[in-house]
Amino acid sequence: MEVRSKRDTYRNLVQWSEQKRGVISSAGKPDMQVATPPEFKGHEGIWSPEDLFVSSVNICVMSTFLAFAERAGLAFTGYESEAEGTLELVDGKFQVTTIMIKPKLSLKPGEDAAKAKELLAKAEANCLISNSIKSKVTLEATIE
Repeated sequence: MEVRSKRDTYRNLVQWSEQKRGVISSAGKPDMQVATPPEFKGHEGIWSPEDLFVSSVNICVMSTFLAFAERAGLAFTGYESEAEGTLELVDGKFQVTTIMIKPKLSLKPGEDAAKAKELLAKAEANCLISNSIKSKVTLEATIE
């Protein structure tokens, strides 16, 4: 994989709306309600920083896999992935200590499952979000 000398910047704005809620926005993207999670006396049914943190890793692994699969010519008919992050109190501070990514990949007939598994592992190892955090990220893939 070629490493590019490149720098990108991503911006967003969070505005408090009421109680423990706010709205996150970014130019050209739909606004999204965000809140403190219920576990911290927040709100049900609204995306929390914890949800978005775990989702960021899940999305990154998928998009990195898609890039590797395209380059390798891997033919598949479906990809979905569950992610679970564990939040723990460590040395008096909360942190997400582990994130389990469980992609389920459906291959086209005749495709090499070992090659698919290798590409999924490569995607996790090269995911820029995984590489930017200190939480341990693991992957449990299902290939059909």
